[in-house]
Amino acid sequence: MDHSGHGTTMDLPPFTLGRGLEWSADPFFLVACLLGLALYGWGVARLVRRGDAWPTGRTVAFAVGVLTIALVMCTRLNDYGMVMFSVHMVQHMVISMVSPILILLGAPITLALRALPTAGRGRKGPREVLLMLLHSRYMRIVTHPAFTIPLFIASLYALYFTPLFDFLMGSRPGHIAMMVHFLAVGLVFFWPIMGVDPGPHRPGHLMRMLELFAGMPFHAFFGIALMMATAPMVETFKNPPASLGIDALSDQNAAGGIAWAFSEVPSVLVLLALLFQWYASDQRQAKRTDRAADRDGDKELEAYNAYLASLNARGR
Repeated sequence: MDHSGHGTTMDLPPFTLGRGLEWSADPFFLVACLLGLALYGWGVARLVRRGDAWPTGRTVAFAVGVLTIALVMCTRLNDYGMVMFSVHMVQHMVISMVSPILILLGAPITLALRALPTAGRGRKGPREVLLMLLHSRYMRIVTHPAFTIPLFIASLYALYFTPLFDFLMGSRPGHIAMMVHFLAVGLVFFWPIMGVDPGPHRPGHLMRMLELFAGMPFHAFFGIALMMATAPMVETFKNPPASLGIDALSDQNAAGGIAWAFSEVPSVLVLLALLFQWYASDQRQAKRTDRAADRDGDKELEAYNAYLASLNARGR
């Protein structure tokens, strides 16, 4: 039976990293990745042509983020992921917790707002529609932690521990929909926390850290549950093809270990990004304060000195 639509998954040889990284493109994700890179490249080129700067680091982050999606969806990892829980979990973790972080660091919305032309008075073009979406009630809801954190948690427990997972894995469109969902959940979860782009929900840096760590323990518990299980828990992976030479329970335990480990790695990456953003924000604020002081002759300092002098005079 061919679940993925681009390879025979029932007679795969035993998994090795080399075999997993062989080219085996899923048409949907191949087109989506190429389109994403092309649109981003168009935006950067448009800014450069008119003499505007765009940070190289953002371009690199976005490109690597898209390439990580291609890595797990356009290689034989996608074929093995249909019959091996451990490989599927690598796909899930990368596309939901690594790719979104890198894509968000690329600031694609900011690039779009700077590159897209304005439609003119009384008209609505792509830029105006994007701004409307950013300021919409819908966007305020889907980026609020009361929505993103439960969604992040439910995407694990409600999917893997119910028949929904087996239903989606039973067809190519279902599998694509599940992977797109993983990517979308990662984007809306991490965007308010460490995204560079403007958004409706932008708490302080300390609150962002709390939001990050609110979801991660549940992720670790999910991994531990799979590692500690004494029987296969997901129907799809209960009877792996004999050609793989694997035990379903051992493979599930490995999948749990991967889920547990991945709850730590992105946390460190996001925490580093947050600390850097916090530092940069403080530096910008200090520069603004210095410029304001230069403009008004540092009236705030003068007023404070006058206040101290009045206290001193009163003390006499």
